[in-house]
Amino acid sequence: MIGRLLGLALACAIAPHWLAAEVVDSAANGFTVKETINIQASPRDVYAKIFRVGDWWSSAHTFSHDAHNLSLEEKAGGCYCEKLPDGGAVKHMEVDYFAPAKTIRLHGALGPLGSLGVIGAMQIQLSAADGGTRLEVTYAVGGYLAAGLNTWAAVVDGVLKEQFTRLKNAIEKGNPEAK
Repeated sequence: MIGRLLGLALACAIAPHWLAAEVVDSAANGFTVKETINIQASPRDVYAKIFRVGDWWSSAHTFSHDAHNLSLEEKAGGCYCEKLPDGGAVKHMEVDYFAPAKTIRLHGALGPLGSLGVIGAMQIQLSAADGGTRLEVTYAVGGYLAAGLNTWAAVVDGVLKEQFTRLKNAIEKGNPEAK
């Protein structure tokens, strides 16, 4: 775990200028992280790719260890879900608002946050910029954790930064793992 955290810290320190990520605020009862990234594709194309989450999300950040088990339904009440072996499943988040090529809003607790007494709200904003799309992801998490939720802020920020870098790479280079 410490090695993974050090790796995330190093990746954050050397991230390219096209990706701005930050812990906006952090306290014992919650935190907000924000990722901003420019992608050389239209907002409509970026929006469509977001809903094909299994094509770009990292398998390392799934319960099933296979991102192709992930799905994200483009509808109010749509599930950001994951199929598990032996017929199991995980509901990571739920879509509660979407405006095609503009906004996606989800509620839920990603990954290990789901086992804590927390809830999160994620908003993905898309806008035309610099011949492509400016994508802004804001994830606010609140609730209770004895050690304080602020202990999770940098880790969640690093994971989201990794995922949306993979989205950019999948769209621009055809491979989420491209450097």
